[in-house]
Amino acid sequence: MNVGKMNLQDFTRNTVKQYLQNLKGHQAKNLYDFIIDEIEKGIILEVLEFTKGNRTKTSDILGITRTTLRNKIRKHNI
Repeated sequence: MNVGKMNLQDFTRNTVKQYLQNLKGHQAKNLYDFIIDEIEKGIILEVLEFTKGNRTKTSDILGITRTTLRNKIRKHNI
């Protein structure tokens, strides 16, 4: 699939499929939490970069409070 033409849901499904195939027989555990944490961290990092580190703008774009953003930054060691 051409990533440029793929919607976010298709991209996510394809990525999860590849991840599961790469386990090569190992058991996946807490996959949901792992994926959500990875996506959340990636989104925060990208929006922080987009806003040049401005946390007020970042929280506005993400639709969360600055306190929630601060807590997520701590959680993900950003």
